[in-house]
Amino acid sequence: MSLKQYKVQQEDKGIRIDKLLVDITEDYSRSQIKTWFDQKIIKVNGKSVKQNYKCQPDDLIEWEVPEVEPLEVEARDIPINIVYEDQDILVVNKASGMVVHPSAGHQDDTLVNALLYHCDDLSGINGVARPGIVHRIDKDTSGLLVVAKNDKAHEQLAEQMKDKQIKREYKALVHGDIPHEYGTIDAPVGRSEKNRQLMDVVENGKPAITHFEVIERLHGKYTFIKCVLDTGRTHQIRVHMKYIGFPIVGDPKYGQRKSIDVEGQALHAYHLTFRHPITGNELSFDAELPTKFEKVLENIRKSY
Repeated sequence: MSLKQYKVQQEDKGIRIDKLLVDITEDYSRSQIKTWFDQKIIKVNGKSVKQNYKCQPDDLIEWEVPEVEPLEVEARDIPINIVYEDQDILVVNKASGMVVHPSAGHQDDTLVNALLYHCDDLSGINGVARPGIVHRIDKDTSGLLVVAKNDKAHEQLAEQMKDKQIKREYKALVHGDIPHEYGTIDAPVGRSEKNRQLMDVVENGKPAITHFEVIERLHGKYTFIKCVLDTGRTHQIRVHMKYIGFPIVGDPKYGQRKSIDVEGQALHAYHLTFRHPITGNELSFDAELPTKFEKVLENIRKSY
């Protein structure tokens, strides 16, 4: 048994405890959490509660997770674009629509499944379901990410990530005409108070900083931009661009209802720079925009 704890935050006030637990325990399903309530595994301030209990700030939620057999992740022959590989790392240009690691609804069609088919020497630091994964990009975001083949490489890359030494740059197409040539969005990101399945700029969120620069203005209707991250919060660029009133084109969660089909959102991780975790040499990679993204830009340029 493994004891877990969570202290209820101010922004969690009034949320049903079963709904909150679904949000904060990403690896467990709603049905599994319901079973915990039936078994009276979940306690608040030392007492068992029902699943409709409304959380209050500073409540201490505790639950014991029974030990389970590790998930066997199956290697699958799925094409992936590997732009660099040596005995310690891989750099992959992930396609839009591909989930990075197995999760509910995506057990055998992820980047991890493809990596396991390609090679069997991935780091084990993040567990059996996330071998080699140092950082992630969203399912419908395309672009570059680095993968560790062994624990030593993983630990060193994670340290670089923590110390903000890995440079990640994105290109995005947003709705509207951004009036500034460049800017910085410094706004904390956390779970939305209105919809716990979404992220939002919230007072008690984690620090999040996004720098942007205009590449091209498109007839006053769209802006093509470059974004550089100082932090790596979930959905950070998407949330920040919505926050300042220029949501990303095609974003199904944070964008406009009427948008352009770009097979996902028009967000691409085009540049990645880091130090090799073993040799210390600086490595730098660039990935061209996906064909669909490039065609959307061309069509907008011709349409007005």
